[in-house]
Amino acid sequence: MIPTYNNASTLEGVLQDALSYTSHVIVVNDGATDSTQDILEKYPQLQRVSYNPNRGKGIALRRGFRYAMDQGYDYVITMDADGQHFATDLPGMLQMIGTHPETLVIGARNLQEENMPGKNTFANKFSNFWFYVETGLKGPDTQSGYRLYPLRRMGNMRFWCTKYEFEIEVLVRSAWKGVKIEWTPVKVYYPPAEERVSHFRPFRDFSRISVLNTVLVLITLLYIKPRDLLLFLLKKENWKKMWREEVLKSGESNARKAAAIGFGVFMGIVPIWGAQLLVAMVLSIRLKLNKALVFLAAHISTPPLTPFILFASFLTGKIWMGQSAKDLVFADGLTPATFRDNILQYILGSITLAITAGVAAWMISYVLLSIFRKENK
Repeated sequence: MIPTYNNASTLEGVLQDALSYTSHVIVVNDGATDSTQDILEKYPQLQRVSYNPNRGKGIALRRGFRYAMDQGYDYVITMDADGQHFATDLPGMLQMIGTHPETLVIGARNLQEENMPGKNTFANKFSNFWFYVETGLKGPDTQSGYRLYPLRRMGNMRFWCTKYEFEIEVLVRSAWKGVKIEWTPVKVYYPPAEERVSHFRPFRDFSRISVLNTVLVLITLLYIKPRDLLLFLLKKENWKKMWREEVLKSGESNARKAAAIGFGVFMGIVPIWGAQLLVAMVLSIRLKLNKALVFLAAHISTPPLTPFILFASFLTGKIWMGQSAKDLVFADGLTPATFRDNILQYILGSITLAITAGVAAWMISYVLLSIFRKENK
């Protein structure tokens, strides 16, 4: 499938290259105003999707996907019409279907290729970083338009984007859906700057991509990560694996295990309700602590212990409030004024209790581990 918009100078060469390998070629004419239509008339064997006016690459790909599915195709390979891709890489892309069925395959370009624009290299590194943040997957080239899409596996996703940023959206949301993503090396040709045709508008399109990444990161933190964690915990075999590989982890020292327990207790009490487990997991990865032990210890504040933690935090806060310390009495109900008068005492007490309980948990855990667990020397 070849989406095109005003690429008359390169389109015919791309078509001849693709047709030398396969007769199954779909061209999406995204409202071209040059001689694109005349070129397409020369090749009656092509399957065409044409419309006016120009709507953007995202719309072109989305309409092409829908057309391909209506024709009964399970996969499409997308090639850009600007001549940078080579049909000689099609067999390698097709081979991935046999070894990695229902996988979205991206043709990874050599980003050190001659005439490769410097801004493209920076943009690709930028895109790779945010793709990793949003999916946890590392990839060498997330901006390549040479891709194999498993249409049936992707299902009937409703996409938001219409321009260049669509290729980021489809990649991230496919990963969220559980579609496996692989890369395979492909060749790339970049003509000299004076011969290059590009419809990418740096300021406007880069701004759209930045907004999209902001939205995707928020969805990742607020929904995708908690969802994946919940789904992981609902499987019994994952608990067994976590206990064996994380909790028992024979190569980890008693001090490291105790530190993970103490940190988990701290995070379970610190007053960031609703985000305690998420923050605890992120920081445990950053600090290279035992994630399973942090997760288990952080549940110190879950029901039925929650009321006791809240009450203990409020009482501890009296230490800092001096003459203005209050007792936890709501004779007149829970009003905004009551909440305002008590919140500072609770926050100060909660932080103090979190630190104290975390240190105590670390010390007790270390002593018990030293008595009952032998470390590997």
